Amino acid sequence: MTAEASQQPVIDFLSDPATHGGAPVKRIDTHAASIFLAGERAFKIKRAVRFPFLDFSTLKKRKEACENEMTVNRGLAPSIYRGVVPITRAPNGRLAIGGKGEPVEWAVEMRRFDDSQTLDHLAETGRVSEALADALGRAVAAAHRVAPTVTDLHFVETLARIIGQNETELAAEPHLLSLQDLRALAAATRDAFERVKPLLQLRERAGLVRRCHGDLHLGNIVLIDDKPVLFDAIEFDFRIATCDVFYDLAFLLMDLIERGLHRAANIVFNRYLADTQRIHDLDALAALPLFMSVRAAIRAKVTAARLRQDGSQPELTHTARDYATLAQKLLAPAKARLIAIGGLSGTGKSRLARALAPGLPPLPGAVVLRSDVERKALFGVGETERLPEKAYSAETTTRVYATLAEKARRATAAGHSVVVDAVFAQPSERADIAKSAGSAAFQGLFLTANLETRLARVGSRTSDASDAGSTVARKQEEFDLGQINWSKVDASGTPDETLIRAEAMLDRK
Repeated sequence: MTAEASQQPVIDFLSDPATHGGAPVKRIDTHAASIFLAGERAFKIKRAVRFPFLDFSTLKKRKEACENEMTVNRGLAPSIYRGVVPITRAPNGRLAIGGKGEPVEWAVEMRRFDDSQTLDHLAETGRVSEALADALGRAVAAAHRVAPTVTDLHFVETLARIIGQNETELAAEPHLLSLQDLRALAAATRDAFERVKPLLQLRERAGLVRRCHGDLHLGNIVLIDDKPVLFDAIEFDFRIATCDVFYDLAFLLMDLIERGLHRAANIVFNRYLADTQRIHDLDALAALPLFMSVRAAIRAKVTAARLRQDGSQPELTHTARDYATLAQKLLAPAKARLIAIGGLSGTGKSRLARALAPGLPPLPGAVVLRSDVERKALFGVGETERLPEKAYSAETTTRVYATLAEKARRATAAGHSVVVDAVFAQPSERADIAKSAGSAAFQGLFLTANLETRLARVGSRTSDASDAGSTVARKQEEFDLGQINWSKVDASGTPDETLIRAEAMLDRK
């Protein structure tokens, strides 16, 4: 009898409504676990399987995995995780949850949540809104803030092993990639790894390798009380879950991209950067394509493992190939661009920046830098908290523009596109941001709209980082903007019209 077959009595027991007081039971199987949903409770057992990346083949190992799951997930999702319980067999052969007999299996007991509210289901039905994407970025940033720092794991060596495992295991799945594509992916991955290895070592010394979630795809995030909750963090291998925080974030970004949710991915990405405010993360953007590609390759091989385990399923074959193809695409060379968007308050700079960013290379789109957000960060206040008038002194404004230029320089030097949103009223400000592009392609757009339009727009703002109201908008009419050699864009119409005009300007370059 195989180890998996030996679990069948427990599976039958947990599948039986009588075990749960007559409540109907819904069973969900993954490559490594079986979950039984009944009433307000859920029980999760580890499947007696062994893969190159995990081993649940013995009862002892499954118990340890359940205990580890509780340890790593309670901090992320205390409202879900209740405890580890034994499935026991009495002398008469009867099974029980938490009985006095001999433990024959172990289960994680959880509060049941509405599984239609996991992010993968929401994505399938087009319900990942911009507000939800923003909340996702905040949730991941919050999780990383409290994640324990690990300084002695040598993440670079772990990543090298993962890359080697991906090569070997993808080679065993010839239906996913041709031999030529497989070799090309392996070479591109190793080249990218060698380029960023010194950077990753610096980040580990700086404390940015932490005990993270480790498996941060959409199926492991659920909406509870309208807030995203991360659950089902990796418990079976401390080394896999201990990683650079960007590598953890990369899984979520990759999964959104694979589903065609590029705008949501860009919002998550930018919210994370804005919340963490680690300027050195902009240097680490050089590693993000590699991180996402490795994550896509992992997803491809795990999906292929499910195919072997559960039999032929056309939708899984298609998904596995999609992930393998995405792993290649994410490492394709991309030319970074720096686009600066200027204009007086109320011309729609921020809206245009957010609209342009998802379409700029490389994935998940451009970093969005906004002067209003940088000013609030400088004073250590929330984005929507109003600042006193003294925060808008000429000296402070100079510091804000210097920060924008430095961040743009770092991001473009790392090979990533940037969109900068600020008034750029002074010729010197426009000249400085252009210089920060370095070898990246630069283009400046200056939005224009009449005073009446601008007053209407600033008057309708709510929960926005900008403090500019009608007084500021009127005063700006007196600005001497000097000679503007950027492309001027009529922004007096709808946001969509402004976007079309701006894209036409960009396409000419």
